[in-house]
Amino acid sequence: MAFRTDPAPGPVVATRGLSKAYSSPSGTVTALDAVTLTIERGEFVAVVGPSGSGKTTLLNVLAGIDVPTAGEVIVQGIALARLGDAELTAWRGRNVGLVFQFFQLLPTLTVAENVMLPMEFCATVPPRERAGCARMLLERVGIAGQADKFPAFLSGGQQQRAAIARALANDPAIVLADEPTGNLDSKSGDAIRALFADLAAAGTTVVMVTHEHSIARYATREIALADGAVAGDRVLHPAARESAAAC
Repeated sequence: MAFRTDPAPGPVVATRGLSKAYSSPSGTVTALDAVTLTIERGEFVAVVGPSGSGKTTLLNVLAGIDVPTAGEVIVQGIALARLGDAELTAWRGRNVGLVFQFFQLLPTLTVAENVMLPMEFCATVPPRERAGCARMLLERVGIAGQADKFPAFLSGGQQQRAAIARALANDPAIVLADEPTGNLDSKSGDAIRALFADLAAAGTTVVMVTHEHSIARYATREIALADGAVAGDRVLHPAARESAAAC
């Protein structure tokens, strides 16, 4: 199956009756309960709620990492339930950028090499162009001068910027970020939130799980979860609809 890299018509994300239940020694735990929502291109969506409300599970289902118990999830025009394991892995590599709280950069690779890694795995960029593309992405996130350093020599904020550049390596339709500022000081955290806002304004769809109230200054929309269900959905700022520039 071929996967589209050009923007698909309609919302970037659509879920219908999305549910996810886990078995535990104490019984069945419902992590998501009939979640129905749409997310458009260029939105910066903050997913908020108390611990155990289903925030990370929602991100994992949108990324195709977890399989829902019921319901449907469509990302960039692709119904994830229709993909086999190999197809899902290929789809994720080309369409989803993942950003984590603890960066997960490979310590034995330079920053530029970390950014090139997804291009190599998915063969989306010709080998001779990968280094230049990585440096362009690092310039986009403001750390081009750190390209040849190893992650250990970067600050936490710089490492997170490198992780964001890596997430953008294959020009994904959507960036999913799970508490990406939770391990940073307030100044670095604000800089990362502002960077996500800039990415959304340029056309990248960003969905970020967070506990931080300051996200309202940057996100275009806030979705609140409680007990696995949508408890609130409000617009914070108008979302930009400009096309993202390809690498």
